[in-house]
Amino acid sequence: MKNKFILALSGNDIFSGGGLHADLTTYTVNKLHGFVAVTCLTAVTENGFEVFPTDKGIFSAQLSSLKDVDFSAIKIGLLPNIEIAQKSLDFIKSHSDCPVVLDPVLVCKENHDLEVSQLRDELIKFFPYVTIVTPNLAEAQLLTQTRITNLEEMKAAAKILYDLGAKHVVIKGGNRFHQEQATDVFYDGQDYKILEYPVLPQNNIGAGCTFASSIASQLVLGKSVLEAVAVSKDFVYQAIQSSDQYGVVQYEEN
Repeated sequence: MKNKFILALSGNDIFSGGGLHADLTTYTVNKLHGFVAVTCLTAVTENGFEVFPTDKGIFSAQLSSLKDVDFSAIKIGLLPNIEIAQKSLDFIKSHSDCPVVLDPVLVCKENHDLEVSQLRDELIKFFPYVTIVTPNLAEAQLLTQTRITNLEEMKAAAKILYDLGAKHVVIKGGNRFHQEQATDVFYDGQDYKILEYPVLPQNNIGAGCTFASSIASQLVLGKSVLEAVAVSKDFVYQAIQSSDQYGVVQYEEN
């Protein structure tokens, strides 16, 4: 670990469960110094849950402010439009010496934002420059342009993402195939690793963000990619298990 500086390029969740809130909380639990460049704001309006991209000039100014920070890892979350994605990619290219975790948020659970889904081609451009890509099933389907209905198709999708340039892939399957079991698939171009945990009844707002930012944290702390994924799967499980009555994830140090 060269230092404790870790960055999130992520959005502000108005409900404070996911996005930068989950990222910074996860960094703090791991005793790391978290930075954030805010990609968007969110709000609930008469149109439902809406995403408001950060002005491109303001986002550029944020990145310029951080260009000389020697980060030990970077986590990328919601990139709301092509302009923000392109500026983020340029920033990542200039920090090629640190691990990067890409959580490709293509589908907002609340409204399936079409503008976000159109970012597929832009996000694939990140693959050669990131350490690991962490899509959920819906995102993996959009990225691979395939249908995923079982474990073997998850494995096939992970290979497609690898062939598109991703060095490591973990597809978060959740409980889509087994109501009582949450299943993820990790692939590094050679071997598959299946990660399974029981499904918990508690709400899991921000679980995907927490998972990705935990992986980034564990990479800073010296874990291998597979070790970081396994530790983070357990971390998210425990966080959901400790979540409060409102569905907001609570974190406790071991």
